[in-house]
Amino acid sequence: MSVRNRFGTAAAIALMTTVGAVLLSACGPDNAGSDPTAAPATSAPGTSAPGTAAPGGSTPPGSPSAGGGTPAPGAKEANGTTAANRLTISTGTQAVAMNGTTVDFGTVVRDLAWSPDGTKAAFVDGNGDLVVTNPDGTRKTTVAKNPGGETWSHPSWQHAAKDPGDDSLPEATERFKNIVFAAAKGGVLRLETIPAKAVGGTPEVLTPHSSEGGNPNLPQPPRTGNTWANAGGRHGEIAYANTPANEVYIYDDYIRPAARDMGKGSQPALSPDDEHVVFVRSVSGHDHLFSRSTQFDQRNEKDLTPGATTDYTEPAWSPDGKTIAARTPDGVSTLPADGSAAPTQVSTVKGLPAYRP
Repeated sequence: MSVRNRFGTAAAIALMTTVGAVLLSACGPDNAGSDPTAAPATSAPGTSAPGTAAPGGSTPPGSPSAGGGTPAPGAKEANGTTAANRLTISTGTQAVAMNGTTVDFGTVVRDLAWSPDGTKAAFVDGNGDLVVTNPDGTRKTTVAKNPGGETWSHPSWQHAAKDPGDDSLPEATERFKNIVFAAAKGGVLRLETIPAKAVGGTPEVLTPHSSEGGNPNLPQPPRTGNTWANAGGRHGEIAYANTPANEVYIYDDYIRPAARDMGKGSQPALSPDDEHVVFVRSVSGHDHLFSRSTQFDQRNEKDLTPGATTDYTEPAWSPDGKTIAARTPDGVSTLPADGSAAPTQVSTVKGLPAYRP
């Protein structure tokens, strides 16, 4: 079957443990990223129309109020084996699973994305607005208010780290403190961007084009149908999918804007070092995870889940680039990024996985 649309799906928070080790762990509000103004996580790729709550939008039993955390049903506190996992799961409700607990953000959380330093998170709330908050759901800032008639989804932080000793692009760091997301209006999908520190700002359409400044004589990438933006690496690159073409693209906006076609697939995610992209493609009735290099001269692909008997979707990279988490119909599984081992289920929570840096 093709990649299924699980938008708007809510799930109860229930964590699975195995052989005495906690298999789901993440940074809770009190772990890593000590900035008191840091941001929270968002929920699974649920995207209800603005002004409507996602199914199951009420806080699940046992969820703490904002700023606190209680063990999720069946969960143990993260131990030394899993404490570095930093995995979070958002489900389209007010509750976000992290560090063996659920944290109530006080609003519906959809499509969680952590900032590069892990101190902030962006998500789409129950009104369809783009919000940035602390890791415990406090200090919410509406970066952009949905004008109505649009559905926003899957925000991602675009950033660029200035190379030490490189003064050629002194503006690079500030230039790429943006949030990129997908906006659907009248059945048309486009990517939009807005500064991450904006308050009630107006997003701008991000129009991918080929190199040479959009030379009209060169084939241009599609301007509509673009979705699932995922910014990664240190140079402001953005991986995204074009739905009508079922193609994955990478948009490099660091020095000379250019979009490159990476082949058939959907739901891409860029590695932390921007050297690889993982994406979803249907094979023999199931959704598999594929990986390939982002280098111009490297086009070989690797099926990371060749023996898949279920669907692996919505991949996310761990901060160290060694592990990939993916959503399945039964929860969340992880696997080595090099495909050296089969996926292992680490949680029965059914939601969007995201790693907090």
